[in-house]
Amino acid sequence: LGRFRLDLVHPPPLPADEDVQRGEEFLAKLRDFCETKIDGAVIERDARIPDDVITGLKELGAFGMKIDTKYGGLGLTQVYYNKALALVGSANPAIGALLSAHQSIGVPQPLKMFGTQEQKDTFLPRCARTDISAFLLTEPDVGSDPARLATTAVRDGDDYVLDGVKLWTTNGVVADLLVVMARVPKPADGEGGPDARGGITAFVVEAASEGITVENRNAFMGLRGLENGVTRFHRVRVPAAHRIGPEGAGLKIALTTLNTGRLSLPAMCVGAGKWCLKIAREWSAVREQWGKPVALHEAVGSKISFIAATTFALEAVLDLSSQMADEDRNDIRIEAALAKLYGSEMACLMADELVQIRGGRGFETAASLEARGERAVPAEQLLRDLRINRIFEGSTEIMHLLIAREAVDAHLSVAGDLIDPDKSLSDKARAGAQAGVFYAKWLPKLVAGPGQLPRSYADFHPSGHRDLSGHLRYVERAARKLARSTFYAMSRWQGRMETKQGFLGRIVDIGAELFAMSAACVRAEHLRAEGDHGREAYQLADAFCHQARIRVEELFGRLWTNTDDLDRKVVKGVLGGAYEWLEEGVVDPSGDGPWIADATPGPSTRENVRRPIG
Repeated sequence: LGRFRLDLVHPPPLPADEDVQRGEEFLAKLRDFCETKIDGAVIERDARIPDDVITGLKELGAFGMKIDTKYGGLGLTQVYYNKALALVGSANPAIGALLSAHQSIGVPQPLKMFGTQEQKDTFLPRCARTDISAFLLTEPDVGSDPARLATTAVRDGDDYVLDGVKLWTTNGVVADLLVVMARVPKPADGEGGPDARGGITAFVVEAASEGITVENRNAFMGLRGLENGVTRFHRVRVPAAHRIGPEGAGLKIALTTLNTGRLSLPAMCVGAGKWCLKIAREWSAVREQWGKPVALHEAVGSKISFIAATTFALEAVLDLSSQMADEDRNDIRIEAALAKLYGSEMACLMADELVQIRGGRGFETAASLEARGERAVPAEQLLRDLRINRIFEGSTEIMHLLIAREAVDAHLSVAGDLIDPDKSLSDKARAGAQAGVFYAKWLPKLVAGPGQLPRSYADFHPSGHRDLSGHLRYVERAARKLARSTFYAMSRWQGRMETKQGFLGRIVDIGAELFAMSAACVRAEHLRAEGDHGREAYQLADAFCHQARIRVEELFGRLWTNTDDLDRKVVKGVLGGAYEWLEEGVVDPSGDGPWIADATPGPSTRENVRRPIG
């Protein structure tokens, strides 16, 4: 809507002293464990997290970080949970994924938000100390479109009977408890009682139940210690008491769980950025070319500046979003989605720049470096490990559409019928009158604002520090420009707006940059006020904002000057076979087999590779 609401985040919400003390005490224990008990090279070599490491994390309480103390958990805030994930993820990202999948999207989070008291009493103490949980939504033919879910749960007395196949079940190979999304058939009229609604429904399922087979442990280009598999359900009986929420609420539960669960990924991206900065600093200071350290060559120095400034901004976005989640004062689904989107994209860029800074050594594995007598720096591993974050828990493309839908929701609620081709002329007339009233009041507000007043945001230009107030004025002006661009696009394309995914993606990317700029400035001012590296924080925020402004201006230009229409024509040609001649001259090393595995329900014909820990 073009309203820059700095008051929502400045001054930033802060954790209570008790939460800080509890969080810092745990971080100290976790750091000692990471330094003395975790060998990331062994996990990378063996493609498995050792059982004693997982057992040690259980004893430390790491599986109950987000679970309330009354259930045996640590009761950490979202802020400190994310700090813990960043720390343990830096030791090995697969461990971060293990802990995150368990309590960000596994059994604890949906039960915390939607479970009955009996379910919480039964399962949360187990999740806090002994049991590992997994979240099962994706299927071989169902990715980002869960409405096509094929796994079924048929009511049979006091039980449901589950049949189907789930793919990419993170933690599924070692899990004790599963959150399973399945489709309950819609009952015939008058059947099944008042609770029988049908639809996608969530269940807590014991992983050792009869009829459950883990048919494969999947292997990936990164996260080699990930216990991710294919799980088949054949006539698996689940007590109705283990259903989470009512029938048909599964999709809402899954999406709501992901709202704050998505903050775990940018947490590990922040950890990756910090490590990239450390290695870039140390290496670039000792590596000399043409008589001086490579860091002092502008081509390399600009990469180091990008890594430093972006890490600062990512941590600002993460901490701000996490504190807002802890405060529970506002709906943060857009902030969490932006943090996930921006963090996963920028972390990959930082890791790629680190590999480039390291040159040939960046492409060489840590094991090979060590074998020939050099420091075992796993830069190429980090690049591989981070790549999945652009796909996990909502791909970049899906996040663009999800956030864009939220961004234009206010307009759709006002003018939705006006641009709906299926609505009658009378409906369009009523919508037009309603929209006219709204836009007559709203559009004039986009003409001018605080961003045009030289003294606006003066708090961010303290004596002796860089001037950040100019960046916030830019954010305010750009927010209004973004709203004008969105309104113009809706006027131009109307009902076809949802097909303009390139445009919508750029709109969201601009919003992400503006959010990150705001968070960076707020964090810098907070650190200055607290007397904690304030001058350096202002320098980093200033550098980041200048870098971000260049990206924003490019994105604004590409809203209207792009190759989207031409690209669509080329794609039609590719799919129609017009360019098959271009594929000549190579061989295809791919194996045989279907593009998508058969997921027909039925008994398993494969060995159960489930491997419970402890």
